Amino acid sequence: MGINPLADPAPLRSAVTRDGRPTGQNHCVEDLGYFGIDADAAPGRYAEASEIVIEAMKGGTLSYQGRHFELNGVPLTLGPHQRPHPPIWITTNRPETAGWAAANGANIACVGPCSSVRRITDAFRANRGHNTDADHQAPFLGLLRMVVIGKSDTHAYSLAAPAYEQWLQSFKYLYDLNAIPTPPNLPMTFDAAVESELCVAGSAASVRQTLLNHLEMAGANYLLCQLAFGNLQLDASLYTAEAIHAEIMDRLG
Repeated sequence: MGINPLADPAPLRSAVTRDGRPTGQNHCVEDLGYFGIDADAAPGRYAEASEIVIEAMKGGTLSYQGRHFELNGVPLTLGPHQRPHPPIWITTNRPETAGWAAANGANIACVGPCSSVRRITDAFRANRGHNTDADHQAPFLGLLRMVVIGKSDTHAYSLAAPAYEQWLQSFKYLYDLNAIPTPPNLPMTFDAAVESELCVAGSAASVRQTLLNHLEMAGANYLLCQLAFGNLQLDASLYTAEAIHAEIMDRLG
């Protein structure tokens, strides 16, 4: 879910209890504006909503007094099947948010150049080291990449390039509609997306080596591969998934 700053966290908690999907905080400025929320208020609303959701999953009665949300004696009759709560994922590109995730036993998902992600994973580990009460299970430090595997590097590029261009147009829709600048770190061409390490395309062997290099440089321990985007055909996405399973996962053990 990427809606924490927009939603009343009480019903949001019920959604988390039902399916345990990741939480996140990536929003187009105009997404927030449609709900009458200033972009500068989003981080604070997000933090409060996240605190409420985590507290709510303990059960009992929930009360909360914050700057953005106030809850008084809310009875909680449902509890999560997984205890103390389902896995929580935080999408972030900010070291301070990674510190919050570490302190609250959450996993993180990051997108961006390896050097930028490394600052986030370093911040996570630094805060995790001070959190002796955290769950003993090692957290996931996820690295997101858009991945296309082809029969050759040239074949993969021929599939990924037009798909990325279509994805980019969809991503930019609200920005263009409202005449606001796109994020400065958004690659505006497929070549730029490859250079900025957002996209990885090639043969199974080249993709495997690139992803391993990215994991090491970024300090991540988990890959989040987006295999379908833009107008990429289903058979291309399935080929990538099968290649990841047979040529990458199996060989990595």
